[in-house]
Amino acid sequence: MTSPDIRALAIAAESRIRPHVRKTPVRRSDALSTRYDADVHLKLENLQTTGSFKARGAFNKLLALDDRARAHGVVAASTGNHGLAMAYAMRALGVGGVVFVPVGAASSKVGNIRSYGAEVRFFGEEGGATEGHARAYAAERSMVYVSPYNDIDVVAGQATVGVEIARQIADVDVLVASLGGGGLVSGAGGYLKACDPRVTVVAASPANSKAMMESVRAGRVVRTRHLPTLSDATAGGIDEDTITFEMCRRIVDDYVEVDEDAIRSALRGCIEMEHMLAEGSAALAIAGLGRTAVAGRRVVVIVCGANIDAAKLKEAL
Repeated sequence: MTSPDIRALAIAAESRIRPHVRKTPVRRSDALSTRYDADVHLKLENLQTTGSFKARGAFNKLLALDDRARAHGVVAASTGNHGLAMAYAMRALGVGGVVFVPVGAASSKVGNIRSYGAEVRFFGEEGGATEGHARAYAAERSMVYVSPYNDIDVVAGQATVGVEIARQIADVDVLVASLGGGGLVSGAGGYLKACDPRVTVVAASPANSKAMMESVRAGRVVRTRHLPTLSDATAGGIDEDTITFEMCRRIVDDYVEVDEDAIRSALRGCIEMEHMLAEGSAALAIAGLGRTAVAGRRVVVIVCGANIDAAKLKEAL
């Protein structure tokens, strides 16, 4: 299969979604720069609409649909950032549809998705079953199922993070991003590498749930064990046919594994040293910085979101 031209797709996506998302700032971290003897900058997607980078992919996907597809509506499955982003974009663009969530989904997360006017339906005890049902539901009704990562329009939307970074800061040596389904790191990293092949792209995975990392190491998508992790937004398995598998193999230079103590410590550091709120998956990327050779280099870490509930934050601190 021909590799997608992520640079061209990202530039088109950036123009398409510009009226609907925030251009988030890049801020130098004095604390992290001193700690790692590097020039460390944070791309603050925790300040993005709906609290995470996912709004970018959601808007790009919906804006790329033709009138007929929009009229039929869309379907998503998520209890977190993807569901929030889809609900927000659906309301903003007047697109109907359904967001499926597992039966045991936290009421606070369901309430957040509903706050944007989305229809929420429950199915399955865990995310995999919910996603499978959502796909079938969409196919039966000629609706569009929107994956959080296994969709080139979604990945192109996430790649606009890279477009902004390239415009905001020159001569980036290293990009560090959290890794779940691979849409963010392959999109943003792919764009920066297309601009400058010397950029090193690093993907950070929690030790407790590292499906893409283990799959890349195995040379094929594999099933892995998943334990609870503070980086819940990156947790879980990946589709066997996901386009991001080959993209990650081609784009990511290094994979780093981060334990829960390190994620927790990075989250505390965000609050105490950077004076900002971040979710576990954002702290994961910051923790990954400590497992990467960055001395003397200019580094950008994507702080991918801020959606952490109060109970989990209290427990982490």
